[in-house]
Amino acid sequence: MGNDRRCTTLERRDPGRPYAADLSTSGSMANAAPRPAWRRWSRRVVQTLGALGLLFVVVALVDGWTAFGKRAEGDRRTRMESSPQWQDDRFVNPQPLWNDGWGMLTGIFGKSAFASPDDPLPVMPGDRTRFATPPPTGLRVTWLGHSTLVIEIDGARFLTDPVFGPRASPLSWLGPQRWYAPPIPLDELPSVDAVLLSHDHYDHLDHPTIVAMKDWDTTFVAPLGVGAHLSYWGVPEDRIVELDWWERTSIAGLEIVCTPARHASGRVLFDMDATLWAGYALLGPLHRAYFSGDTGLFPAMRDIGERLGPFDVTMIESGAYNAAWPDWHLGPEQAVDAHLLVRGDVLLPVHWGLFDLAYHGWTEPVERVLAAADRADVDVVVPRPGESVEPEALPTEMELWWPEVPWETAAQSPVVATRMEAIGSAR
Repeated sequence: MGNDRRCTTLERRDPGRPYAADLSTSGSMANAAPRPAWRRWSRRVVQTLGALGLLFVVVALVDGWTAFGKRAEGDRRTRMESSPQWQDDRFVNPQPLWNDGWGMLTGIFGKSAFASPDDPLPVMPGDRTRFATPPPTGLRVTWLGHSTLVIEIDGARFLTDPVFGPRASPLSWLGPQRWYAPPIPLDELPSVDAVLLSHDHYDHLDHPTIVAMKDWDTTFVAPLGVGAHLSYWGVPEDRIVELDWWERTSIAGLEIVCTPARHASGRVLFDMDATLWAGYALLGPLHRAYFSGDTGLFPAMRDIGERLGPFDVTMIESGAYNAAWPDWHLGPEQAVDAHLLVRGDVLLPVHWGLFDLAYHGWTEPVERVLAAADRADVDVVVPRPGESVEPEALPTEMELWWPEVPWETAAQSPVVATRMEAIGSAR
């Protein structure tokens, strides 16, 4: 009976009259404020930026995938793991690198207005005919910009860190762009007995250059692990020689010694220090030359000088420095210190004059090297890009071929390596 009455009551409900619950719902919907326009637009902006960021990553991965290189594996990896420099799944420096992360980020706001040249540089172009006649002194160096050099020593010829591509980058459209074309085109270089590679950073190991050279009848000498990149890019394994610090190989009558350096390696974020970094000592029957590669100052430079020096010429990096990363690169004054530590005669500063890689003025490295060398009574030669010089037959007066632009002195912008208290200054 009660159920019948409940049904009757329901049947009598006026269809046009809403329940209280319906009134509550419809009222809240009617009173709800519309979403502000700025929220709708901000959401769209975030979504658009996210999509663009994803697109950038995809394009970068596709464009740079091969240039990123390849990790070592198999016997190559096993040999790396047996190195005294290998710890905790990576290579390490005896003196760790110190970084000022905040200074790295904020330094851009104080970047020199003269970090890149405004006018074309006075490049000295050339071709292979320049090398047809051996150097009368038996030692000749041709600087092609940054750390790329042709070294002719006691009848042999070597090429260091060849970078002939348009950018120091894995990408064809982004990254530091060179300031001038190679003074001597790659296909106009003379034959070389070996290519000496210091490490795998992009301004030293250039993918398009290696691909263009992969069929050369020459030997590629590299620190441990770097051979994996070379092999991946087509260099035959039997033409790759990988060395640990202090190891040596004989090429064209010379001893090539892989020397320690204080730096790092890596071509992507997740392969940091997966390969070794180094410099080289070239020991001939009549001459000796030292190429620093990239390095900060470290105590074993004195060991290099005592064990392998003295050197008729040192080619030592002097640019791309900053107080925020004082152990990665020497800087001008410490380049002179390094020259003295390894017992060099003539200093030829490298790692400058081609790319914008730091915050200092582009002429500052050479200006400060000359100032420090003058105080230390060190002989310096600064060839134009593409110029050949013989360290034992230098002109009486140096040509200052770069323009006069503002630069900061060592007192204004010092670069001092950490963990060097025990050895002090060589000057």
